[in-house]
Formats: sequence, structure tokens, C-alpha cells
Amino acid sequence: MIRGIVHKYGDHIDTDVIIPARYCTSYRMEELAPHCLEDLDINFVKKMRSGDVLMAGENFGCGSSRENAPLAIKGAGVSCVIARNYARIFFRNSINIGLAILESPEAVDDTSNGDQLEIDLEQGVIRNITKGKIFHSAPLPDEIKEIVNAGGMVAFVRRQLNV
Repeated sequence: MIRGIVHKYGDHIDTDVIIPARYCTSYRMEELAPHCLEDLDINFVKKMRSGDVLMAGENFGCGSSRENAPLAIKGAGVSCVIARNYARIFFRNSINIGLAILESPEAVDDTSNGDQLEIDLEQGVIRNITKGKIFHSAPLPDEIKEIVNAGGMVAFVRRQLNV
């Protein structure tokens, strides 16, 4: 169960905005995180508390296929990203690094910046505690949940190989 405050942004947030290219010399979350969304909201990282939720509109994560973008988000302490929909490569990169990610147009439409959410990833249920509303998302398939719960694809494979 995830519980956090919403940090909401708009449509077509591309990977260059999520993590500017000038910082993409690293794949270390702790080096990327301080710069997450800084060209969109210079105070994003200062406002973020570990466990908070990032919410956006259409086509979140469009642009390049770099894995640095979901790494920066996860490193900034975001527990889950909810959007109307995603660029497919961003969606897969998020799963690969163990970042929880859901699609729910209804939640995006009826949630405001600063609302408190409670998210049940197993059931795909998003509760807006602030507004007293419940939204649904297709729960992640079991195989994908295993990857996210393991902390990403590398950790998942290590578990499978008992390494």
C-alpha cells in the first residue's frame, strides 16, 4: 500500500524535462535525483517527500528512450507515477528499474496537486483521501508486479538465478 501527496503536472512531459540531458552522464539515482524535473519545477525535489506520488496527463515520458528519467524519479523518492497514459518505452523502462506506474485518466482528471492518495497496486485501486473518491487502474500483471516488487529487472533476474 502506498500513501503520499500528489505532485501534479501536465501533458507531454518528455524525458528531457524529467532529467535534463546535461545530467545524463550518470545512471546513479542519487546523482540524478537532485535534478529531477528541475527545468519544469525548480522546487520539485525540495517539495517531494519519500513516498509521494507524481501525477501527469497525456504521454508522460515521451522523447528519448533513456532509463535515466525513471531512475531520477525513483531516486527523488517518488513511490508511484500515475498518468493518463505513457510513452511505451518510458513505461517499460520504469518497470525495468522497479518504479510503480499506473494509468488512470479518471484519477488524473479528478485529483489536485497536494491531494493525499492511498494506492493499492495489487488491486489497482487509487483512493483520493482528500476528496473521498475512489478510482481504478488496471492492476499490473503478476509478472510485472514481481519485477517491480523485486526492485527492477536486474534484481528480479538475480532472484530467479539465486545469485
